[in-house]
Amino acid sequence: MRINKYISESGILSRRKADEAILAERVKLNGRIAVPGDQVEEGDTVFLDDKPLSRVTRKIVVAYYKPLGLVCTSADADKDSLYHSFSYPVKLNYVGRLDKDSQGLLVMTNDGDLANRIQKSQYGHEKEYVVRVNKPVTEEFLRGMRSGVPLEERTTKKCKVMPQGEMSFRIILTEGLNRQIRRMCAYFDYRVTYLKRIRVMNVKIGSMKPGDWRELSEEEVRELQRLAGMK
Repeated sequence: MRINKYISESGILSRRKADEAILAERVKLNGRIAVPGDQVEEGDTVFLDDKPLSRVTRKIVVAYYKPLGLVCTSADADKDSLYHSFSYPVKLNYVGRLDKDSQGLLVMTNDGDLANRIQKSQYGHEKEYVVRVNKPVTEEFLRGMRSGVPLEERTTKKCKVMPQGEMSFRIILTEGLNRQIRRMCAYFDYRVTYLKRIRVMNVKIGSMKPGDWRELSEEEVRELQRLAGMK
């Protein structure tokens, strides 16, 4: 097994973060500095920052309602890290981000392959949000949001946008640019006052409250894996 996959299956880092740790020479394989592409065989020892790693055999997937004010980063990197609020016996990584001023559903897992599949934009996985803005939503605004909005890096993909009330709407994205919804709204001179993610693919937030978490059912995990193209 490739060493980055071994590390991701330990539940400590995602595969991308594992690659970064390897390049930073933070990983040792059998006592030597590991290099990208190393293979881990039965009986090998792997250390990250001089701490031994072992694979977690059970794949865990959790739905977590991230409250406002928490950030998607490591506990060591930020005093407002979600990991100071969310705890689980096994280290779980968040799949996709929500910024500090946003709330709602995060999928948390120790399954690096599933996380990678969900996050890859080319697979077009749906994420649904409820958004409130600072002035009435017009049909012109909704039409513009649906059609693709020119941002600095590129024009956003066409998406589904449905009115929810006089000053709110639901939006379903299949990509995840940085602060995308806020920037899309700003293009039309709207300011987001409330943003909540309510669904990731087949996983719904339902009646969860901020700070709540639950393990997904076996049926939910199977469907999530199917939608992610793993089965």
